[in-house]
Amino acid sequence: MPSGGTGAGEDTGPLAGTTTHVRTCPLCEATCGLELAVAHDGNGGGEVVRVRGDRHDVFSAGYLCAKGSAIGRLHADPDRLRQPLIRRGTPDDPQFEAVSWDDAFAEVERLLTAAIDTHGRTATAVYLGNPNVHNPGAALYTRPLVRALGTPNIFSASTVDQMPRHVSSGLMFGHPDAIAVPDLDRTDYLLMLGANPLESNGSLCTAPDFGGRLEAISARGGRVVVVDPRRTRTAELADEHLFIRPGTDAVFLAGLIRELFATDRVDLAHLDQHVAGLDELESHVAAFTPEHVESVTGIAADTMRRIAVELADAPTAVVYGRIGTNTVAFGTVASWATDVLGVLTGNLDAPGGAMFPLAAHNLPGNGTPGRGFTMGRRRSRVRNHPEVRGEFPVATLAEEITTPGDGQIRALVTVAGNPVLSTPDSDRLASALATLECMVSVDPYLNETTRFAHVVLPPPSALERCHYDLAFTGLSVRNVANFSPALFEPTGPGEHEILARLALIAAGQGAGADPSTIDELVLGTLLGRASAPGAPTAGRDPAELAAMITGTTPVERALDVMVRTGAYGDWFGEVPGGLSLQHLLDHPHGVDLGALQPRIPEVLRTPSGKVELAPDAIVADLARLASLEGPTDGDEALMLIGRRHVRSNNSWMHNVEILVKGRERCTLLMHPDDASQRGLGDGDRAVVRSRVGEVTARVEVTDTVMPGVVSLPHGWGHDDPHTSLAVAAARPGVNANVLTDAEALDPLSGTSVLNGIPVTVGATNG
Repeated sequence: MPSGGTGAGEDTGPLAGTTTHVRTCPLCEATCGLELAVAHDGNGGGEVVRVRGDRHDVFSAGYLCAKGSAIGRLHADPDRLRQPLIRRGTPDDPQFEAVSWDDAFAEVERLLTAAIDTHGRTATAVYLGNPNVHNPGAALYTRPLVRALGTPNIFSASTVDQMPRHVSSGLMFGHPDAIAVPDLDRTDYLLMLGANPLESNGSLCTAPDFGGRLEAISARGGRVVVVDPRRTRTAELADEHLFIRPGTDAVFLAGLIRELFATDRVDLAHLDQHVAGLDELESHVAAFTPEHVESVTGIAADTMRRIAVELADAPTAVVYGRIGTNTVAFGTVASWATDVLGVLTGNLDAPGGAMFPLAAHNLPGNGTPGRGFTMGRRRSRVRNHPEVRGEFPVATLAEEITTPGDGQIRALVTVAGNPVLSTPDSDRLASALATLECMVSVDPYLNETTRFAHVVLPPPSALERCHYDLAFTGLSVRNVANFSPALFEPTGPGEHEILARLALIAAGQGAGADPSTIDELVLGTLLGRASAPGAPTAGRDPAELAAMITGTTPVERALDVMVRTGAYGDWFGEVPGGLSLQHLLDHPHGVDLGALQPRIPEVLRTPSGKVELAPDAIVADLARLASLEGPTDGDEALMLIGRRHVRSNNSWMHNVEILVKGRERCTLLMHPDDASQRGLGDGDRAVVRSRVGEVTARVEVTDTVMPGVVSLPHGWGHDDPHTSLAVAAARPGVNANVLTDAEALDPLSGTSVLNGIPVTVGATNG
């Protein structure tokens, strides 16, 4: 594993007048260790004076990116809300007033109760944003809120991000969270599609210093191949980069599957007794010949044949596809194909291939067949979209608000999200939010979404709460565990308390109800597995176990139970030397639980108890994929794709000067040939139009995008005068999601098509 990293610096020792603290960075999926020099004020607060990478962290070993170095500035941001706000004005002229917490919850009770009494619980909805998975309190306490609301209308950032990965994993392995990740530190061959981890720091693949790990593959004689419509920083680091037309990754991957069969290179190895559907799979991919793949993707037939041989012949190999392959019309099929290639080359669940992490708070399976994965248990009211993992596509939220009829959404709770910038057809959603009778937002900023809220409830900053990664340790390239206590005293209630009080209001118990009842509910649910048959603590008195729980807050106590009853836990003394919250506190740099280990068949939950290579839903969509064609002569449309920057995390890190300063980043990347054909030059302003909207952006001419492709970054558009984001407003950029089409979805997962959007580009009139 790489031992260095950006920002580690010289060990110059502690700064005078400061105290050194270490904690895990919560700002992206990499989970890097931070070392913070803090000048405490003696009243529970203080100032972060210096941030460095924690060189003793068992996982990141000192690596640090620009976002992590700015965590103190995020905490100190003067625009970050410290008090609740109530909107006194109209959506067109909002006048927000800072109020007490009791007054804020009383207003929530007044508005939410009236909406439920008038329209019923089916007229309520919840939107959960990306930051929730970085916060254990939010992750644990949103479920009681959703249950208390009793609403079928659940939306999240998953359907503009990773939902195809959940669906394909559910169909193949029986559980949507059984996601195989690249074993980067042991692989000999990495084929990467639609991912740019040198900017994103990795996604659904938790790996500090992702770039260093890629360099290590090449250094040990391995090979990294990147397939992307843009020559990204990651592509420049790779051994080979292949341009591919946006949205056609699934065709390329299906062609590789076919080629393995055609050249007799299928070798299941250790998976031979654990696979179902192999015989029929070959016929389902027969249409994806090398020549057909070339006509659709632009990748030469001979190149595709070579890549198939390299995958099959490498000592170990893994295929990794991420957001560029997920947020397209065939996202689920592309996700499925990456795992199928692992199976067919004997690299799934094997060192150096794609493997299943086992987080400290999770339990291994028992090796018996399960119920499998089910979708479509209910359908959306307007467009009849099936639910997936209990959610409807967020692209349907606007229409569910504006379309009259029984079940029309009249009350919405958003938690840590900014869907006006991050979801399709943004202008339509903004207009829809303005019509709600009740909107409550749990968010630290008055942003493009929360400016429509009737009540804004600000949670503590990331440094005012404890941190443990419930999501990302389950997606890590190495099994590790870290816990960080709060660094500062929160200035208001914790996120768990805010959500608990909202849940009690939704349940009809009122704004004054005691939130500890929700704490007890959460803790009791978690303690249930301690008394499950076969558990080391089965038969012990639950009251005795409850008395042994440690932690100073309800969230810490919940985490103690999860870790103690997890795969490596001490089970309240039944397993000597096992993990507990106290053990993690005693090891502030983390606990290394070892390299990933094979988990098949234990991880499988399919009814057959096998890896299902040809699920019916996938097979049906392969026929649709086979009808996809390449561009036609005379087609003037360009294909729009998104992009990320290492200093950005979606929309919510644009209000820190150090992260947005420098050259303009919200530009339209355009190939020289395409710019010349349209009379555009570098620095010109151009109008970009799609079926649903248009924006004007500055052109950046570059050969890093392939001909026929243009790129705008995600998360910009901070020009709403009713927000309180002074730094972001000074560099507003444009909102690319004005151009995305709410009608365009991957049908299997309900995920929006954010890449490969047909657009026209022309000079402005002015």
